Amino acid sequence: MFPIPLKADRLSKTYGASFLSTGKCIFHEVSLEIRQGETFGLMGASGEGKSTLGRIIAGIERPTSGSVYYNGYGLTEMKKIENAAFRHKVQIMFQDPADAFNPRKKIEQAISEVLKLLRVPEAGYASKIEEMLVTTGLPDEVLSRYPIQLSGGQLQRLALGRILLLNPEYIILDEPTSALDVSVQAQILHMLKRVQAERNTGYLLISHDEAVIRFMSDSYGVLENGQLKIIE
Repeated sequence: MFPIPLKADRLSKTYGASFLSTGKCIFHEVSLEIRQGETFGLMGASGEGKSTLGRIIAGIERPTSGSVYYNGYGLTEMKKIENAAFRHKVQIMFQDPADAFNPRKKIEQAISEVLKLLRVPEAGYASKIEEMLVTTGLPDEVLSRYPIQLSGGQLQRLALGRILLLNPEYIILDEPTSALDVSVQAQILHMLKRVQAERNTGYLLISHDEAVIRFMSDSYGVLENGQLKIIE
């Protein structure tokens, strides 16, 4: 039996609607599916609502209408236990990796907080952190550093590594390489592909860069004038 995909069904988002105004429609009745082990690419110009759509699918923001379905359950209909599973299994990786880390905390502390949340015994922290470093290709030295002491590429690797501790089924990648140099972009994209192959993770890749979308995606769509055009 094939896994049920993460599904967005006729999502619409309007800002500023009131009795006196219809507001501004960002997008209207957008539908898409993200399957485990595959990447759906989402392209579009700045301001078309790509990141808003990603946040809605991740459960961070509510749509004006429409639904997000995980394992066949609508996000707004989930019970507490189902919603907790969704929060672990559907993660989002933002454009600026510096925003993912508290500047006052060293990297090891930031990673350990996730392990504590997952109720990993403290005696098991070292092995979990070492596994994460191997996956992301980073040296032990980064653990004793503050975020400001690391490069954008290193922080993006760490942001992904911390997400992978949760063992997600799906990751929304919101412009994950746009803030990085071209050479570092390639390294991050190849790492994402390797992780996907090893873990069967499904990606929603949001990017304005068509070359990145074509390199990474199994299928993609273009969000323009509030509508999504799917390109297989």
